[in-house]
Amino acid sequence: MKFFVSIIITAFLGYVIGLFTSFPWWSFAVTSFVVALGIEQSPGKSFFSGFLGIFLMWGIAAYLLDTANAHLLATKVAIILPLKGSYWLLIVLTALIGGIVGGFASLTASYTRKPARRHY
Repeated sequence: MKFFVSIIITAFLGYVIGLFTSFPWWSFAVTSFVVALGIEQSPGKSFFSGFLGIFLMWGIAAYLLDTANAHLLATKVAIILPLKGSYWLLIVLTALIGGIVGGFASLTASYTRKPARRHY
């Protein structure tokens, strides 16, 4: 249950901080970090909840923005990048980059709250 709640809160806060503030694009990493600090999970679950929350949020946001202009801009950018003009690959790549950043921010928070083991 904590896993799904963490995904929803991460996606919501990532959307809100990008919508109502003028922070840089990576500001959702801070919200992913804070959510992972607040909801204690194993490092693996923490990474995947941060990854999925931001991946879904960025993917849906990129798709909605892309359909607003009939895929014109995304197709042109996909031609410039080696994506052979596929706007779907560009949307997935965008969501993947955001998901990786969100996942690593959550993983970092999970490791900061977990005490280090001592090997003597």
